[in-house]
Amino acid sequence: MFWFVVATLPTVTEPHVQSEVGPLHSVLLHRPGTELKRLTPRNSDQLLFDAIPWVDRAQEEHDAFAEVLRSRGVEVLLLRDVLTDALQDTRARAAAVLTGVDELKLGADIADTLRSHLSSVDDAALAEILIAGMTFEELPAAEGQSLVRRMHHPHDFAIEPLPNLLFTRDSSVWVGDRVAIAALAMPARRRESALTDLIYAYHPRFSHSARAYGAHSAPVEGGDVLLLAPGVVAIGVGERTTPAGAESFARSVFADDLAHTVLAVPIEQTRASMHLDTVCTMVDRDAVVMYPAIQDSLRAYTLRPAGDELKVSGPTPFLTAAAEAMEIDHLRVIDTGLDPVTAEREQWEDGNNTLALAPGVVVAYERNAETNARLEEAGIEVLRISGSELGSGRGGPRCMSCPITRAPLPEIT
Repeated sequence: MFWFVVATLPTVTEPHVQSEVGPLHSVLLHRPGTELKRLTPRNSDQLLFDAIPWVDRAQEEHDAFAEVLRSRGVEVLLLRDVLTDALQDTRARAAAVLTGVDELKLGADIADTLRSHLSSVDDAALAEILIAGMTFEELPAAEGQSLVRRMHHPHDFAIEPLPNLLFTRDSSVWVGDRVAIAALAMPARRRESALTDLIYAYHPRFSHSARAYGAHSAPVEGGDVLLLAPGVVAIGVGERTTPAGAESFARSVFADDLAHTVLAVPIEQTRASMHLDTVCTMVDRDAVVMYPAIQDSLRAYTLRPAGDELKVSGPTPFLTAAAEAMEIDHLRVIDTGLDPVTAEREQWEDGNNTLALAPGVVVAYERNAETNARLEEAGIEVLRISGSELGSGRGGPRCMSCPITRAPLPEIT
């Protein structure tokens, strides 16, 4: 099948995303910082990291990732910068202090002292504390005795760090011109939603953007949401996204006329396949890279609006349901590796977690040599980046990026 572009792509400035592969114009990334330096063997499991990253190298790798995007004309917004800008609004600062202080954990006296301290620091310092956290040793001095202080180790966290903020895909996802604030399932990540919500509520760039889904709804994470085509959304249901979350998300996008079909896709509830985008991502308008071990077993429930109700059918094979909803003959499937061992290794190393910059152009970790070779054999341009340290939290280029604006897919003939 051959496609021919029949129109010049318009310049798109307002937030708007209809697909996984439309030409990427702007994206939100988070350059890792002090929050990664908070990881130790004692807390890494709780903070959802499989290894202790070398932070300087992780920053170098992330800078290189951002530069690849900029070299292809993509505007890169850094979360720390947009959070700092948002905090210029006094309402944002009040909300930020509220989300950063857990009075049930700290007790009233320490909580009051900490709120006063956070209210006094400048915007950049407040953003840093909200992201990197604060230990009891770093708390501001206070008069009197405190059992809470004495019973906590100095290096215990009074404010938890957010090392998983690196994976900006999870805490929000754009569907059309609306942003969905994710309801993150794991305790270590729940405060990420509050910061993301704050950015979209108070940063001037997003002041006119409406919401598609609220963080207080049932658990849905952005890594489980794939915009297969305009009007077609797939939602993985597994370790992080619940059936109730998928149904609530579907009702929301149907009510806002953002989609006509939602596919709820059960996935194995394991660390290796925590999100749908760890086993399958779009690499072209009719092609996915997929972990071969699940290709034949992956199923989907098809949800469509029926007045004020939902019509639910299935389950049927995911690839069949997706092609039908996308109104194409079939989805091309590019496997992760040629043999089961290589496929399992490269799936674990985020070989399926690619970021499309345009139809047939993706960013991928260089270490997944077999998968990248297969992508290129299938006509996909692969822009390789290093991820030896970035991948320690189990996330690839797609996980580390939240597209804000993609151009519509060019018409084909």
